[in-house]
Amino acid sequence: MKLWMACSFTALAAFGWAGPAAAPASVPAPPQPLSVTLHVRQSRRRISRYEYGMFIENLGSLVYRSLWAQMLDDRKFYFPITPARPHPGQSKVPAFFRRLQPRKWRPVGPPAAITLDPRRPFVGAHSPRIALAATAARGIRQSGFSLVAGQRYRGHIWLRGSRGARVRVRLSWGTRANQSRTITLPPLSPAYRKFPLRFTAGGTTGAGALAITGQGTGSFHIGVVSLMPADNLEGFRPEVIAQLRRLHSGFWRFPGGNFVADFNWYDAIGPRDRRPPVLDHAWNAVQPNDVGLDEFMTLCRLIGAAPYITVNAGFGDAHSAGEEVEYMNGSAHTRLGALRGRDGHPAPYHVQFWNIGNEPYGTWELGRTDLKYYVLKHNEFARAMRRADPAITLLASGAMPDEETIEGIAAALHLKNDQVPFCSPADWTCAFLQHCWGNFDGITEHWYARAGVRFDLRRAIQGVRVHGMEAGYVPARESLLQWVRQPSNRVRLKAEEWREYERRYPQMAQKKIFMSIDEYAYTGAPANLKLALAYAMVFNEMLRHTDFLRMSAFTMGVSTLDLSPTAAALNTTGLLFKLYQEHLGPGLRPIALSGNSPQPPPRQQFIDGVLPRTNAGSPTYPLDMLAAVDRRRQYLTLAVVNATRAAQPFTLHVRGARLAGGATLWTMTGPHLKAANRLGHAPQVTVSRRRLALSGATLSAAPLSISIYRFALRP
Repeated sequence: MKLWMACSFTALAAFGWAGPAAAPASVPAPPQPLSVTLHVRQSRRRISRYEYGMFIENLGSLVYRSLWAQMLDDRKFYFPITPARPHPGQSKVPAFFRRLQPRKWRPVGPPAAITLDPRRPFVGAHSPRIALAATAARGIRQSGFSLVAGQRYRGHIWLRGSRGARVRVRLSWGTRANQSRTITLPPLSPAYRKFPLRFTAGGTTGAGALAITGQGTGSFHIGVVSLMPADNLEGFRPEVIAQLRRLHSGFWRFPGGNFVADFNWYDAIGPRDRRPPVLDHAWNAVQPNDVGLDEFMTLCRLIGAAPYITVNAGFGDAHSAGEEVEYMNGSAHTRLGALRGRDGHPAPYHVQFWNIGNEPYGTWELGRTDLKYYVLKHNEFARAMRRADPAITLLASGAMPDEETIEGIAAALHLKNDQVPFCSPADWTCAFLQHCWGNFDGITEHWYARAGVRFDLRRAIQGVRVHGMEAGYVPARESLLQWVRQPSNRVRLKAEEWREYERRYPQMAQKKIFMSIDEYAYTGAPANLKLALAYAMVFNEMLRHTDFLRMSAFTMGVSTLDLSPTAAALNTTGLLFKLYQEHLGPGLRPIALSGNSPQPPPRQQFIDGVLPRTNAGSPTYPLDMLAAVDRRRQYLTLAVVNATRAAQPFTLHVRGARLAGGATLWTMTGPHLKAANRLGHAPQVTVSRRRLALSGATLSAAPLSISIYRFALRP
């Protein structure tokens, strides 16, 4: 994930771009009636469960605030413990980052009584030492987390100290004396001991607090402290897990993203309390390492998704990557498989999908290596990882000319016109095809489209920037259909580029080399009906290319949810994923579809030089359609996206089969484009289901809707 993404194409000569072109004066009106023909006998490769994958990375506290049930930040005491002071630049920090900033521990009593002692730390570089006074309470306190009345909370604390120390732990849900509960701990010893914590909240608040204080003589040290709702699922939030299960995701990709280039997997295994907190230099955030490799496998098991792991090819090395594979997949008789067994997981995980590196082409990536050396690095990683497990599926981290032009890689290499030609020294995807045969099974691609702006190659060459983003982005004037189509055009462009590679390297098809879009998102747009229409077109476009586009991972997996600290629900994006996974899921075969209304040609002034040769979408403008049949051709499914404000009638024809009676229609829509589903409010976007009699061949797509038709077929 690119650094700029958290805040919110090449001018290919081979594709015929010759500079900015004048926009068509107007788009021709679609024919009346709009006609579509489905060719049941002309089918493509089956849809894979991995078409509906998810991506997650340790970006700030994203994982810990969304998935993990731990309520306390900095529970291993990485940061200094100082009184709270207003930060003069806090108001300038984007809201996204403010939400991810950790809560801090603050002194109770004189700050001078607290030191971070580097001698015999429990974990990490130091542990807090609190010097005691006879009668005044001294210690630390953290506040700002949520509590629910009647909810039970469980945790523990590791302490050592003087025998004269009397330590108490108090959970508060208000400021009055009767709005807290205090646990008095047994006498301490010179060695660290683990003490259980059990509370029941007497009130609901978003300003809960935990205080650890002592009185008496001498001092005490705090090793780590933990507090979770008692109903957590093996450390994960149960309400979040329940919603993610509804998505039936094919896989989840972890742990990065930019984060992985600085990730030491050895720090993320073993007893959680003993894993050191580390500073992630990619996102300038401290990670407690509580959600490591074994916890990721637990998450995948809980939500029914396959795991997909990216290894560190930034600051990492091939030997470590090979050992990571052995830890995850090796038998209990191997050295690292035995270590996994001692960690409580004796059976191998058999992780199939492994990705070498993340966006290694990016100038933002830690440990970046020039392409001519990176291919050597990739091959070394592949050999080490396959020695550990020859059965794994390896994916190389590619980047096609569109991605590299947008991200300024061409400019950094001083290529002519800031463009990346096919198979030039800057073309990462082509480099794998030239130098890495046998060391990959698939190639990854990333794309992020930005709402409200367009990429202008001329402006990129001139260095023009909008709101601090990379050069080349300028405000866009788009119709609704153009706005909705923008992200699916990135998919169409990547498909056209892939065909060019297949033309140059026929062995790609012979060896069944596939593409995985490991990260994608339409950024800068809220999760509402308008965004759902855009993502539905993305799904349709990806499923048109199942012969080679076999996997995709949405950024971020939790972006399908509306979340609070204590509740979760599917947002409109999640509702769309659920709709498509249930009705255009694994096993169905997309079929050919023809129509009498081709999509209008790309308007190159919107994204100069980085548009596909043909706009994304089916030949059914202004609708976008995708059809599929089941393995036995017993039923036919048709997805229709109507991103217009009017009902759109169309006539349906079927070739190669006969319809049997009526149909079932699922329609996802809402009262307006900004309609959204939020916690605490009645859903504005819903999926309705009804039966259709099919008295004739004419159907109608509702305004601003995603419709899924299911027709029975005669044998």
